[in-house]
Amino acid sequence: QVQLVESGGGLVQAGGSTRLSCAASGLPFSLYAMGWYRQAPGKEREFVAAIDWSGGNTDYADSVKGRFTISRDNAKRTLYLQMTSLKPEDTAIYYCARSYMPTRQGSSWGQGTQVTVSS
Repeated sequence: QVQLVESGGGLVQAGGSTRLSCAASGLPFSLYAMGWYRQAPGKEREFVAAIDWSGGNTDYADSVKGRFTISRDNAKRTLYLQMTSLKPEDTAIYYCARSYMPTRQGSSWGQGTQVTVSS
């Protein structure tokens, strides 16, 4: 059974930074591309970033490019999202998922972690 557990969300001031983590089990983590997605209140879930199985290839939504960095540690079966220069519009529930590059589609969703950026 696939289990993806996100952590690290919370309340952050605009301009601040935080790091999200996603612990994976029940899937061959080191073989899969993984990604982060987010859903803001009243909006559809959207793609944020993806990373291939080796960590050598990444993809970012234009809205976060240059501010967010996705990374992974295959030995720890953990996915990360370093978020800097946060804006109020980054407020959302952030989800970890298996990602299908380059389509940006996702599957096997975690439960999500809330990130709230105050102005």
